[in-house]
Amino acid sequence: MFHGIKIYDHVFERGGRTRLAAIETPPAEWASPLAAFEAAFEHEKKITAMIDNLVDIAVSEKDHATNNFLQWYVSEQVEEEANVDGVIQKLKLTGEAPGGLFMIDKELATRIFTMPVSTKE
Repeated sequence: MFHGIKIYDHVFERGGRTRLAAIETPPAEWASPLAAFEAAFEHEKKITAMIDNLVDIAVSEKDHATNNFLQWYVSEQVEEEANVDGVIQKLKLTGEAPGGLFMIDKELATRIFTMPVSTKE
């Protein structure tokens, strides 16, 4: 949600308008944890392609401010894809080993997330 608000704020600051539309409900069940993370990885790659397309448009329009703004998302997507791929590799490595999923879950639980909030009105 933070990422969407950040885009909304940028468009607003540049004098634009946005229209929010419903999104498709994501799946709620997968065959395995590995399948869930593989689906997440495919989703991240889709988001990366969408951001790359926005960068291409900003460059072609010579909209330097938006291109600069989008670079945060470009870097963020590199991190997001790497994080999900890292979990996939760990899941593949542990396979059916007893306790493997527990160890991965324990490691992921130590991650710290911060969620900045928009100050725009």
